[in-house]
Amino acid sequence: AVRNFPPKVQRGTLTVTAPPNVMLDGKPDRLSPGSRIRGTNNMLAMSSVLVGQPLVVNYLREPNGMLHDVWILTALEAQIKLVSAP
Repeated sequence: AVRNFPPKVQRGTLTVTAPPNVMLDGKPDRLSPGSRIRGTNNMLAMSSVLVGQPLVVNYLREPNGMLHDVWILTALEAQIKLVSAP
């Protein structure tokens, strides 16, 4: 099954380096305090167990620009193109 994502999600490749520090599409970034990472089963995943794994994700940023909501995509979800909200 394919999950429904909020209309403003963006897609990228996330690698957790040293939580809360991450690399997003090869550039340094940061998880916000209280950020949520959801695995392919939609259950919460701890960033510390994801260290070093390149993951295709959909994400939303919080108002200060940090990553706040992250969904790790299944292979099927990763194949589906994002549709821009009007």
